[in-house]
Amino acid sequence: MNGPENDEEVPGWVTGLGLPGLVDVHVHFMPERVLAKVWAFFDAAAAHYGTEWPIHYRLPEPDRLDRLRALGVIGFAPLVYPHKPGMGEWLTEWAVDFGRRTPGAVPTATLFPEPGVEVYLGKALDAGARCVKAHVQVGGYDPADPLLDTAWGLLAEAGVPAVVHCGHGPVPGAHTGLDRYEAVLRRHPRLTAVIAHAGMPDYGAALDLVARYPNVHLDTTMVGVAFTERNQPLPADWPARIADVPDRIVLGTDFPNIPYSYAEQLRAIAGWSDDEAFLRAVLHDNAARLLGYPTSR
Repeated sequence: MNGPENDEEVPGWVTGLGLPGLVDVHVHFMPERVLAKVWAFFDAAAAHYGTEWPIHYRLPEPDRLDRLRALGVIGFAPLVYPHKPGMGEWLTEWAVDFGRRTPGAVPTATLFPEPGVEVYLGKALDAGARCVKAHVQVGGYDPADPLLDTAWGLLAEAGVPAVVHCGHGPVPGAHTGLDRYEAVLRRHPRLTAVIAHAGMPDYGAALDLVARYPNVHLDTTMVGVAFTERNQPLPADWPARIADVPDRIVLGTDFPNIPYSYAEQLRAIAGWSDDEAFLRAVLHDNAARLLGYPTSR
């Protein structure tokens, strides 16, 4: 199926699929000083990743929110993540507040292996957090660190999804690798986990986790777009394998920090299947179910 050629075509294309809009599990809104540092990191991407990474939606926060609404995004998880101890609690407090006061957003939280992580995460869940971000690569921590065990258990018990960047893409980290995260899943097999970037570049291994654990999902963030396909391409059997698990693939984009348009991610997804039921599930229903929005059916 042909996807939208540009952002202006996105709302009509989504409506044509019979959807009320898009639900995106992987969007970033952060305190301005934190986001400025993230953007500065991407501005130096040639040094970090060996390629330029121009931020496509480098806009003030109100304009970024307006852009999402113009695209037809009716629900999203605004994700934050710490890179050192002492950040997780106040970032979580910020994200819970942002989600409560921002139409379409859900309150979110984050975590870091540090004393008290289960306390601030528990407070966030009590306050209505509906998604948690764990960034193993940026945080430089072992996801199976004993300090996180109670936190993972809280999430498994609550059924709140954790969007986890644990793959080696775009470059390996000290504790990245799907095998490292599977240690968490073995300990907490009921955990609702969304493997960010579909485990890039180990897409096949990520689908193996989906097969082994009933609550593991993959998000589409940066998957299959030209920017990624140059160095971390999808395997030839990707469309066939995801066709077997249509309820476990969820829309994620990394808006606003992507180096291309939102429409390009949707075009990539549309290229995986001609089945409109599959696209409705991926673009809306699966993420809506995980985040607690009404589904389209």
